[in-house]
Amino acid sequence: MAIPDLMPHPVAAKYAVLVDVGYLYAAAGEVLLGAKERKEYRVAADELIQSLQKHAEERISGELLRIYWYDAARDRVPTVDQRVIAQLPWVKVRLGNLNARGQQKGVDAQIRSDLEALARHHAVTDTILLAGDEDMVPAVEAAQAYGVRIHLWGVEPPYGTNQAERLVWESDTVEVITAEFLRPFFSRAPQPVPVTPPAAAPSPAQVFAGRTPVKPHAKPGQVAKLGPSRPRVEDVGEHVAQKWILTRGRDNIRDLLPGPILPTVIDTELLIEAEKELGHSLRPYPEARVWLRDGFWARVYREFDLGVGVSSK
Repeated sequence: MAIPDLMPHPVAAKYAVLVDVGYLYAAAGEVLLGAKERKEYRVAADELIQSLQKHAEERISGELLRIYWYDAARDRVPTVDQRVIAQLPWVKVRLGNLNARGQQKGVDAQIRSDLEALARHHAVTDTILLAGDEDMVPAVEAAQAYGVRIHLWGVEPPYGTNQAERLVWESDTVEVITAEFLRPFFSRAPQPVPVTPPAAAPSPAQVFAGRTPVKPHAKPGQVAKLGPSRPRVEDVGEHVAQKWILTRGRDNIRDLLPGPILPTVIDTELLIEAEKELGHSLRPYPEARVWLRDGFWARVYREFDLGVGVSSK
């Protein structure tokens, strides 16, 4: 008669990763670049998420349910970056609102709600929480009451701590994500080159004294509009093109070649996305739209190893 195996068998974990993007970006931007605002740096978010996923797999033996990516956007309308992230496998983007002062609203509530719901419905056995706010504590305690283990991750602070002490206490395990781990995914945003104001129109005495006709820069009574710098606009054009390549794939982008004229619908979409990146309208600056297309095509041509072209107005 066979002796029954009475030893308990290990049960593989099923886990989710919940990331407070506002905390992650702010903490990483500060320790890596000394930055205070998100506009000061760029993030290779897709690569960062893949590395966080791999890091989680090395820590927890089991099955990943999904990564929840909590961010904010004006009127909850996703940005180009957020659209790219939303299409990544096993990633769920959850957006709060970003008000006029750049403050996130509703993000913490979404994290707490999801954390409790996952535990209540026994969807996970473990949860990795990358956050720092003490508001997370009640949800952590509720999840633990349902038997879920909470693994708190934080970003290495430049000094002191950037996570609530009580949140650290209540979590089952705590790990610090080092600056070196995050460094490859953060880079400083290019600084706009100051625009040199046009020279003042000469006085009538100067004109007639030199007998040289001079064309004024602006009509009398008008002030010349100074638009954004060319390097800044071209850089944004390249950034939007990179996101398009990621979201639409090389095959679809290849259909635009050889260029440099964009279909009207796509040209309009490029303008809209660029204005979101810049934070203001390019409509009054026709030359800036040309630079935008040049930046777009420069990135596309590098992707396909072609010579850089010049867009048409």
